[in-house]
Amino acid sequence: MKNIASVFESKHKKLGLVSFDAGTFDLINGEVFRQYIKVLFVPQGYSLAVDFNEYDIQVPSLFFINTNQYLSFEKAGAEEAFLMYYNRDFYCIQIHDEEVACDGLLFNNIFESPKVDLRGEELKTIRQLFLQISEELKLQDNSSEEMIRIYLKQIIISATRTWKKQHLENIDAQLVGTEHDFFRNFSRMVDIHYREKHSVADYAAMLHIAPKTLTQKFHKLNLQNPNEVIKNRIVLEAKRLLLYTELSIKEIGFKLGYEDPAYFNRMFTQKTGKTPAAFRKEIAK
Repeated sequence: MKNIASVFESKHKKLGLVSFDAGTFDLINGEVFRQYIKVLFVPQGYSLAVDFNEYDIQVPSLFFINTNQYLSFEKAGAEEAFLMYYNRDFYCIQIHDEEVACDGLLFNNIFESPKVDLRGEELKTIRQLFLQISEELKLQDNSSEEMIRIYLKQIIISATRTWKKQHLENIDAQLVGTEHDFFRNFSRMVDIHYREKHSVADYAAMLHIAPKTLTQKFHKLNLQNPNEVIKNRIVLEAKRLLLYTELSIKEIGFKLGYEDPAYFNRMFTQKTGKTPAAFRKEIAK
């Protein structure tokens, strides 16, 4: 697959596939694709940041990135990488429900990991699915839309299975079976309500359990305590707003549910080691 830049578009539905390397980082890192859900196929040798977390790619990997997430490629490997982007009208099974939906496990999980390493047959499978999508984008006959959607769903299902192996294999199987949905539900709730609900008690009430019980569930799996998960989501959104908007720090704090600017400043500084003003100045460079 060489120099791919193909798009399927019908009414409000859109999916595109772009190949890139160091020479086209400005396009990938820019604003063009920020509004889309993205699946990245990244060969070894690349370095990138997703939501301000840095990744050096040692083996070919997939990244699953939702709308408005921060993405920046810093270094390229020897092979081209691929960006598939699409909107919710093209593919979204059921918002905040299925693991393989556009808000599913790969895009929203308590481990905050959007990355899936690919080896052996898994790598061959994903390469072939990207190739098949590329061929359908060239063909674009009456059945192409549904074929592309089927291949995209296969990528997400295959990657979801692999992600579970890589992140859950050291956790007791019975515990995963009984508690996995619970943690997914908590993660989704935080993503929906973090602007107005900031305490563990808020989420415990929605889950109909005691705050202490919620904290203990996280402790059993050696996860960050739920208070940290909540604060991390707030700080992540603050970083995005500092980067992508011209809102004042006071306005950002208010938008995130903090009426006291000093309290918001302290919380952000405690979590990041920088004041919001210092972070904005640094990321602008």
